[in-house]
Amino acid sequence: MDRIGQMERTIARLTSPGRGILAADESYPTITKRLSDHGIESTEENRRFYRSLLATTPGVEAYVSGIIFFEETLGQKTDEGVRIPEACDRQGIVPGIKVDKGLTELPGTDGEKITQGLDNLGDRLDGYLEQGALFTKWRNVYAITPSTPSRQALETNAEVLARYAAIAQSRGMVPIVEPEVLMDGDHDMARCAEVTEAAQGAVFEALRRHRVTLECMILKPNMVLPGKSQPRPSVEACAEATLKVLRRTVPAAVPSINFLSGGQTSEEATAHLNAMNRADGPRPWVLSFSYSRALQNPVQAAWQGDPANQGAAQKAFLKRARLNSLARNGQYEPAMEQESA
Repeated sequence: MDRIGQMERTIARLTSPGRGILAADESYPTITKRLSDHGIESTEENRRFYRSLLATTPGVEAYVSGIIFFEETLGQKTDEGVRIPEACDRQGIVPGIKVDKGLTELPGTDGEKITQGLDNLGDRLDGYLEQGALFTKWRNVYAITPSTPSRQALETNAEVLARYAAIAQSRGMVPIVEPEVLMDGDHDMARCAEVTEAAQGAVFEALRRHRVTLECMILKPNMVLPGKSQPRPSVEACAEATLKVLRRTVPAAVPSINFLSGGQTSEEATAHLNAMNRADGPRPWVLSFSYSRALQNPVQAAWQGDPANQGAAQKAFLKRARLNSLARNGQYEPAMEQESA
């Protein structure tokens, strides 16, 4: 197998103009919470119907290049009996898979977290490849307090992310590397920038050490924002702070930076991405989206767990995807939010 060639083809598809990535990879507890917020029961059938609804939305392939799924979804089928990954591929959307196994406490720290799932990862990836997945995602998190993240947490998380990325590339699968600095807390934007720079700096040092091919990976970072309890600066100020960190830490060889939304509203996430793509200064990478809640919340609100609402839910998804596509090109205007789906 031509591993590099396969990854280059996948990268080309994922970074095609005007498109971004949907994260529909919520674990059982997370999807249960998200659906219950809209009064929807998290049954296997509801999850299948919902994720099939996303993957088969007519026209969304113009704005979405890839969808990250949870393991369960790779084996599920649409109402027409087509496996969901194949349904994506038919629309020109690349199917991907979340491969980490969630957070656990990092021993020797003050409650900091490490992500597990490296055991037997290669064997699992072989199975996911057979099911049609061509790219992968792994998320680590960093909480900001006056004393965290510690050096131990920064270095250990970076090592885990790099080992994951190297294993994924050994199978010809593009790794999305997600070092998320959480918004929880009362820190200011300068503190978020400091921690984000430290986390990303450690990650890229580890990626080089593990000989990860930077041209065949995607970075999925947080934006530089103050903690949730703090006033929100202008979108231009957040864009400037985020780009400053990225220019310091992310090599130009990395083809694409696809941001997570991290607790922002749908409108905030779109406006922040738009401001970064309008900002002055060098941007050697694609700046796009890999949102979960910011893309899906309006869809779930329209769907309400009722199959009769599938059309309305798909229209809501299409609108949100289109607005983020415009933001990827710096062409979004807040007035567009008032346009009909």
